[in-house]
Amino acid sequence: MLPTQLIPYHQYTANAVIGALLLGLECRRSGQKGYHGAALAVDPESRISPWLIATWLSMVVVGFRRAHALLSGFYNLAEIHIEHITGAWERAAGYFTHLHCRSQTRWGPGLQGFLNRYSLSCRLFLLGSASQGRRQPAATIRP
Repeated sequence: MLPTQLIPYHQYTANAVIGALLLGLECRRSGQKGYHGAALAVDPESRISPWLIATWLSMVVVGFRRAHALLSGFYNLAEIHIEHITGAWERAAGYFTHLHCRSQTRWGPGLQGFLNRYSLSCRLFLLGSASQGRRQPAATIRP
């Protein structure tokens, strides 16, 4: 079984990343537009920047989108219409809602079950890409 609590090539755990994004969603609900509020809402010792929050949001949305068809067999994701949702925050919020991830609740075990189910089903990480899944640069041919 893959160490699903980790994200390949990332310094922070899946719980830390999702927790920061949930804080970012709370900031957006209070009227903030960017990533700065989310970066300020986390522990200052974590040294998380607005750019890092934006990178994580993109990575999480790509992972959920890639896993949507497989996870629809295990979870009721029918109400999430990916093609009609334009913003990354809105896409992430849709998945978090259906997976019962809210910043005020104990969402960690549910998220871990979600990550484990995906990992066991297809032997891949939901978030991030392992080294074997990354694109290899084209070999150069020397004369």
